Amino acid sequence: MWIVELKLEPTDERLAARPAHRERLAQLHADGVVRMAGPFADDSGAVIIVDADDRAVVDRLLADDPYYAIDGVTVTDIREWRPFIT
Repeated sequence: MWIVELKLEPTDERLAARPAHRERLAQLHADGVVRMAGPFADDSGAVIIVDADDRAVVDRLLADDPYYAIDGVTVTDIREWRPFIT
């Protein structure tokens, strides 16, 4: 499993792209790839938990969604996570 941490800024471009990005995450959740995702309460960032054994899956997920490359979205960390309680 992987944790993707994002830094978010309130740019017009990011806010306009957010609905399509959330639809994509909802589909990835339905497909079993994304376990959880959401912004911090102050909207300064977000966390996405990806259920995959391989980092390449995470890299493709980020590459396939233009949201991660727009002004106002910065991927600050990608870490492998090994939860023992799910």
